[in-house]
Amino acid sequence: MSTHEELFERARRVLPGGVSSPVRAFKSVGGTPRYVARGEGATLVGEDGERWTDFCLAWGPLILGHAHPEVVEAVQKAAADGLAFGTTTRAEVELGERILQAYPRHDRVRLMVTGSEAVMTALRLARGHTGRAKILKFGGCYHGCADAMLVKAGSGLVSFGIGDSAGVPTSAAADTLVVPLDDDAALEAAFRDHGHELAAAIVEGLPANNGLLVQRPAWLKRLQALCREYGALFILDEVITGFRFGYHGYDRVVGLEPDLHSLGKIVGGGLPVAAVVGNHKVLDQLAPEGPVYQAGTMGGNPVALAAGNKTLEILARGDTYAHLAQLGRTFDALDKGGVQWVRQGAIVWPWLGDGPPPRTDTALHPSMKPVYGRIFAAWLEAGIYMPPSAFEVGFLCGQHSAEDLAKLVRVAAEAVAG
Repeated sequence: MSTHEELFERARRVLPGGVSSPVRAFKSVGGTPRYVARGEGATLVGEDGERWTDFCLAWGPLILGHAHPEVVEAVQKAAADGLAFGTTTRAEVELGERILQAYPRHDRVRLMVTGSEAVMTALRLARGHTGRAKILKFGGCYHGCADAMLVKAGSGLVSFGIGDSAGVPTSAAADTLVVPLDDDAALEAAFRDHGHELAAAIVEGLPANNGLLVQRPAWLKRLQALCREYGALFILDEVITGFRFGYHGYDRVVGLEPDLHSLGKIVGGGLPVAAVVGNHKVLDQLAPEGPVYQAGTMGGNPVALAAGNKTLEILARGDTYAHLAQLGRTFDALDKGGVQWVRQGAIVWPWLGDGPPPRTDTALHPSMKPVYGRIFAAWLEAGIYMPPSAFEVGFLCGQHSAEDLAKLVRVAAEAVAG
């Protein structure tokens, strides 16, 4: 029995499903989860000494790679000074300033711990600001595990959500309206019928939790315009995309002007940090300035913020983004051997369905899972770690090489060819 099998057997006796987050369980790809002992640059090192080139990168935060020496040094220094204070600190001021440099339209940031918390806070702010209750979201977009966002579409083109998880009561989903992505008619109908009841519309500008669903900028801009017309706030969920494509948000990539952004992942540099970004007219409604309550013992934790501050400091130099841009050009030029890859910036995803890459989650079919499972097994055998799900995306980091990319696509092509 390998160390991985032994640990998983022990884990299932103490953790539900043997994991702390569902997709890590390898249920959709088969086999035993791999237990990682440490990370080095673009490499994961397993408990049995195996080495995998990592394209999962902690599900996105590690744009600099694992254990970047400057980030580690900053965290070690912060930890030596104290793990938590429950007071204000210089680090939260500095991280707030760094974030606003990337989002110059805005002038306020509230720091917290998780992307789910950031989304929950953004929605609460929108409701407090507008005095309305209803939220518009889109099928295929993931906004964390808050009850009101764990909903799926009911019957009909435009529908109020129904709980997508046991334990989510009907009442929690009742004010969430669900509309398909990339559907002009459904979008117009949603605002025509419910626009004056909407506190906000929330969308991933680049949905990346159900495949990589690249949206039409014109559709996103129409969504923004309808929010303006009907007095709803426009929330861009950038937990994945924030700082991904440059020292800025995805709004600059596609020409949007959201009222609020939810951030996570990269802003923490590998430690749990998230944020809501917006204008003072909205953000100052948060306590203690206003009546909208949000709080957390670990919000603004100095050790976590040390990782975030150093990561953004390094990204602001520009070298990492230049390297990622070159990797993107290299990736595009590779012979994919019959596998259709979707790439947007430093995010990559193998589209295993028929036809052109999809813009909606309805094109994702369970038949893709066995094919991906075969590719995933081949990747592991070849020393490559990608997300253990056909519908999750891979990430490039500042430590990947052209050779890493060539191996990634070559092994996938060989696995598909059989």
